[in-house]
Amino acid sequence: MVSADSRKAPPNSWYNQSFILLKWLLFSCIIGLAAGTVSSAFYYCLHTATQLRVEYPQLLFLLPPAGAAIALLYRACGVERDRGTNLVLSAVRENEPMPLRTAPLVFISTILTHLAGGSSGREGAVLQIGGSIASRTGRWMRLDPWDSREMTMCGMSAAFSALFGTPLAAAAFAMEVVSVGRFYYAAIVPCVVSAFSGYLTAQLFHVPGTAFTLSGIPDLVPLTLAQAVGMGVLFALLSVLFCKTMHQVHALYERFLPNPALRAAAGGALVVGLTYLVWLWDPGAYDYNGAGAEIIQAACGGEARPEAFLLKLLFTALTLGAGFKGGEIVPVFFTGATFGCAAAPLLGLDASFGAGLGIVSLFCGVTNCPLTSLLLAVELFAGESAGMFTGQSLGLFAVSIGVSYMLSGYYGLYSGQRILYSKFRPQLVNRYANEPEDRK
Repeated sequence: MVSADSRKAPPNSWYNQSFILLKWLLFSCIIGLAAGTVSSAFYYCLHTATQLRVEYPQLLFLLPPAGAAIALLYRACGVERDRGTNLVLSAVRENEPMPLRTAPLVFISTILTHLAGGSSGREGAVLQIGGSIASRTGRWMRLDPWDSREMTMCGMSAAFSALFGTPLAAAAFAMEVVSVGRFYYAAIVPCVVSAFSGYLTAQLFHVPGTAFTLSGIPDLVPLTLAQAVGMGVLFALLSVLFCKTMHQVHALYERFLPNPALRAAAGGALVVGLTYLVWLWDPGAYDYNGAGAEIIQAACGGEARPEAFLLKLLFTALTLGAGFKGGEIVPVFFTGATFGCAAAPLLGLDASFGAGLGIVSLFCGVTNCPLTSLLLAVELFAGESAGMFTGQSLGLFAVSIGVSYMLSGYYGLYSGQRILYSKFRPQLVNRYANEPEDRK
């Protein structure tokens, strides 16, 4: 394949620019079609697994052996230490190769996790699936290192968009999450086109998008602005708690259970025990296993238990820290929605609106992606909350998101995420998320 660097035309010529545009239009559509198709298959497998788990609650007892099976499967495939989404970030920033076997491994492992009742999301899986497909395609085409990076970002955008139905947020996420403070503007056309290609492909397979209906969205006035700031502060604190809990639980697992298979089996047993403790405490309690999409919908309708966010955080940390697969973002939506629903009335806001603020503000706090979070607010809420969602109300989301981003500090879900610039002043810091000050 002829690389971009091999062309003879001057770099700023109209011919050169047109060639680059046509090339990426073609590449993006190919990746969008491939990643969208695989993501659609992943959605239906995940949906079936969730239905089976709900219909047969006794499948929960399969969680310990399922965890051991996942660990042994990765070992058999030569992946002794799975880096998850961090590998995708390294593939973009440093052109680190992503093995194609990553896609089927995380596909199967995530289905097993959800089938047996682990508390997990799905975005980590699709980012790895899309990234590995695109990365391998770029190497088959013998693209240069810079084009290979953009191909990986296309795969991330297409897979995320196909599964969640949020193409603008998906494109922005791929360009924003890798290096905080540096937005990969050169990848705008490839990421946007691949995101919409993946989205349209998923629509052909009738994959439903993710959307929530909010009520009680206020106008932007001084009082509601102050209330949004207050909510942003709370979500920033919660995002720090979420990230520290996820990383500390994983570190404790590795310290006391160094064998991956034993660690996963023990983690599965802990989740089973915690599930039954919750059932004994309150037989009508929420379902904290799986992704919890129904609970997020209920929170956006103004109904949430005050302890739900803490229990979901604990369930998710025990599941993913032990080595189960999936992702943290849907649990983040659950945690943010239930916390926001419970906290908003304390500040004089509608519970439903608080849940919406929680979804996008906590997402921003744990991913350090404010632009993606704002676009996510538009795509998740604007269509379903027609007549209430206005430009002014978007300003309230922006304020809460901005405060959460700023006060969450240098914490993040992804330890491979590079934070280039300070959140408090235009100053280079160049450190990894969660990196201690004395090691930055």
